[in-house]
Amino acid sequence: MAVVAHNEKEVDLLARLIRAEAEGEGELGMLMVGNTGVNRVISDCLDFTSIRSINDMVFQSPGGFEATQKGYFYQRAREVDKRLARRIIDGERFHPATNSLWFFEPEGNCPAQWYDQWNVGRYKAHCFYAPSQSECPAVY
Repeated sequence: MAVVAHNEKEVDLLARLIRAEAEGEGELGMLMVGNTGVNRVISDCLDFTSIRSINDMVFQSPGGFEATQKGYFYQRAREVDKRLARRIIDGERFHPATNSLWFFEPEGNCPAQWYDQWNVGRYKAHCFYAPSQSECPAVY
């Protein structure tokens, strides 16, 4: 059962986003980026109180994803990427992105905090950051 409302266009958007943001991290890395995105839709807290759909999340500005500003994002979604997007939409979660709302790729080690949020782990090049349960209960 889906954890966020969606249509096929939004499956396509999420698929393109996860590929553009994390293709070099493999399928698991792409799934974790998807976790972060879907968490933004369900969170209703912090920077994401006006995010109500996958479309809102993908194109959030300011504070959205860099990939939407690059040409690679606008290439057609592949079926493999759509399958990954559907897994995330259907509620699969992967540590350390289980409750994350942010990720980024530092040049070195993951900072303990990033924009006042605590690091919850790293997967390959990406560091993931999650709010506390009291700040954003919907992502827990």
